[in-house]
Amino acid sequence: MMAPKQVRSAAVVINAASRRGAAASQLAVDAMKKSGVPVRSVHPVTSGAGLFDALRQVISEGHDLVVVGGGDGTVTSAAGLLAGTDVILGVLPLGTANDLARTLEIPSGVPEACAVIADGKVVDIDLGRANGEPFLNVASVGLSVGVTEALSPRLKRHMGPLAYGIATIRAYTRHRPFRARLEFPDGDHEPMDLDHVLQVAVGNGKHYGGGNMVAPMAGIDDHTLDVYAILAAPLKEHVKIARLLKDGSFIDHDRVHHLATRKVRLVTEPPMSVNLDGEIAAVTPTEFSVQRNAVHVMVPQGSNSASFDGPMRG
Repeated sequence: MMAPKQVRSAAVVINAASRRGAAASQLAVDAMKKSGVPVRSVHPVTSGAGLFDALRQVISEGHDLVVVGGGDGTVTSAAGLLAGTDVILGVLPLGTANDLARTLEIPSGVPEACAVIADGKVVDIDLGRANGEPFLNVASVGLSVGVTEALSPRLKRHMGPLAYGIATIRAYTRHRPFRARLEFPDGDHEPMDLDHVLQVAVGNGKHYGGGNMVAPMAGIDDHTLDVYAILAAPLKEHVKIARLLKDGSFIDHDRVHHLATRKVRLVTEPPMSVNLDGEIAAVTPTEFSVQRNAVHVMVPQGSNSASFDGPMRG
């Protein structure tokens, strides 16, 4: 894998519809060029279709580095296309939550993030798959889908990260518990049947939901998925759990089941939508797996979030 200074050609794809995308586009390009990043093409996009078209184009052009600006959903889309290639992913965290950047210790400021792209180091990170669809942070079913549906662009634009708390309260008042079955194709755990479930989540990374932690020891290059299920309970118990989300210690609560695995199949009654890094992109039953060391990404020199191991199967 080449060092950042050996990059011969870079392309920039920025989601101008993300929270800070439109304002940051030219600033980011100018900062990278000034730092010596060989930017050869720039693609501001405003739609999902435009994003995929631009990403496919820059990949076909043979750039060594693809810099993607936007929220977690935008970066996940890019990671899904870059997975398994030698192309390096640069991240400009321009969304509301920016949980991948938080996991990788990439600063939120545009000039600082551009400096990482110019002078950082390359690591490889795992990519989660849900029925083949990519996710970097967390895939989830239940309350989180209601939160995503309540997170209007207007709310995110005006409230920033506080929008997640407002949307969670709105979703909680409407949520109905469901039944879930967890099956483990590799046989590393016995199947689990759960009643009155509030949420099931499958974490590939460390952070989600604007800074919540999947589990204290979760990592984006540990080649495992952290699975948790929160059961329905009186409101006061859910408040206790919510207070423990930031440091991941909620997994020790007696209304939470937690385990680690490489592959899990989730069946729900009734069938339910699946949230992949803030995008509703699958429906249960869903099989979740981890693609190890799938994406090469630029991180700060001092980051301990991941290392470079080279490609691995599975």
